[in-house]
Amino acid sequence: MTLRLTLPAVFFGLALTAGAQQKAPAKPESSQTPVSKLDPAMGANKAAAVNLNWHDVTEWGVEGRILPDQERKRWFDRLPASAEGTVTPAVWSLSRDSAGMMVRFKTDATSIHVHYKVMKPVLGLAHMPATGVSGVDLYARDSDGKWKWVQVTRPGTQEVKAEIIKGLAPGEREYAAYLPLYNGTEFLKIGVAKGSKFEGLKPRQKPVVFYGTSITHGACASRPGMVHTGIIGRRLDMPVVNLGFSGNGRMDKAVGDFLIQVDAAAYVIDCLPNMQPADVSAKCVPLVKQLRAAKPQTPIVLVEDRRFTNDWITPAKRQFHTENHAALKAAYETLLKEGVKGLSYIPGDALYGTDTEGATDASHANDLGFMRQADIFEPVLREALK
Repeated sequence: MTLRLTLPAVFFGLALTAGAQQKAPAKPESSQTPVSKLDPAMGANKAAAVNLNWHDVTEWGVEGRILPDQERKRWFDRLPASAEGTVTPAVWSLSRDSAGMMVRFKTDATSIHVHYKVMKPVLGLAHMPATGVSGVDLYARDSDGKWKWVQVTRPGTQEVKAEIIKGLAPGEREYAAYLPLYNGTEFLKIGVAKGSKFEGLKPRQKPVVFYGTSITHGACASRPGMVHTGIIGRRLDMPVVNLGFSGNGRMDKAVGDFLIQVDAAAYVIDCLPNMQPADVSAKCVPLVKQLRAAKPQTPIVLVEDRRFTNDWITPAKRQFHTENHAALKAAYETLLKEGVKGLSYIPGDALYGTDTEGATDASHANDLGFMRQADIFEPVLREALK
């Protein structure tokens, strides 16, 4: 069978590339709409803004940024500068999005401000809101140490300087801010009132590393913290690395060359939505062997592609997924027969659930779909990490 059904993912990637090149139409200065008008809750109080101390997150670091000691074109790139010309041009371009990056800090401030700028003028997409594409998403630990959501920015301009939340309950606590998923970050600062305690928390070591497609990249989460990689990170209370590349997660050896440089707690390979059965058969075994040769003890999890949520009524799509799943299962069984240890396997039939409600456009997850994926991934990863 030669049917190709990667158009949604490829189109998504191309749309983003086009968006990155698009120039925002110039507006007269008088017609610029301040963020406070777009969303009054996001407008920082001018008096408060004067009384703030700003803390540049590059001073202590963010999680999800691999090989931090290697030179970068831009500080918030996911891959180091050496990847340019090594990975494909599309992967390199997409690696400049800050997907999966998260910064932790402690403060007793009762309001929290952010000042950041994103790389691309297109802040949202047709099927994904600006809060997910270009927002900064804030979580905090409650009194029991569990991560809970606090607030997300609602960007209306490339540069955002906003009071993300005020009226916080008194007390010092740990916060985590997730960076934009489908936009690059130029800089990010956290602002708190002068006199407030503030401590930047250094990135934790040994992350779970996810290598995948536009879904891993974050399409189409409403907020950066709602991708399954972020949900799993909070549930396991571990750092994660998101190496999802929209339309371009294809089990490439060149990406594997960077994966093996990471001191990972586990690798999750979730590339099938961008691959055909023949590609899976040709590339899965070599990638796993590449990882295993470099990391003999690190768990490796292989994931089948999700089924399109409308494949119940589109037989060709259903057949495609069935063949893709069979190709990955055959590769997995080959690896087991050859004595490769430390492998786990996640079936794809129910990754979005079985009620057809887990996707935005049949292909890419909505928040419900991401939560359901996290529910399936979590026990497998917990067992593998033992």
